[in-house]
Amino acid sequence: MSPSGADHHRLNYVELSVTDLADAEAFYRSAFGWEFNSYGPQYAGIVGADGEEVGGLLQVPERKPAGGPLVLLYSVDLDASVDAVRAAGGTVVNGPYDFPGGRRFHFTDPSGNELGVWSSDC
Repeated sequence: MSPSGADHHRLNYVELSVTDLADAEAFYRSAFGWEFNSYGPQYAGIVGADGEEVGGLLQVPERKPAGGPLVLLYSVDLDASVDAVRAAGGTVVNGPYDFPGGRRFHFTDPSGNELGVWSSDC
C-alpha cells in the first residue's frame, strides 16, 4: 500500500463530467444519498461512505459523447434503486435484467452520463 493509502494500480477515483453541477449534486444526493465536498462553482468531490473522496463531478460546457467506460454501482435492493433514480429525475435506459451473478439496470443522469447499478439479490 502506498503512503497515501491507495493500492498500486487499483481504481482510485472516478470523475463524471456534468453540464450543471448543482443539478448533478441534487440528482446523486436524492437517488443515492451521496455527499459532496465543494471546490468552487465547477467541481465537487464525491464522498464515499467511509468519509473519503471516491470521485468527483466536473462541470463542463456541453455534454460529452456517449460511450466510454461504464461505471457500475452496487445495490442491496435493486428495485428500490430503480425507483430512487426515477424519482430523482434519472432515466432508466436498460433493464432491470438478469445477468450471470445477479440483476442490473442502466440509467442516465441529468447530464446524459450512463451508469449502471447491479445487485447479487436475484
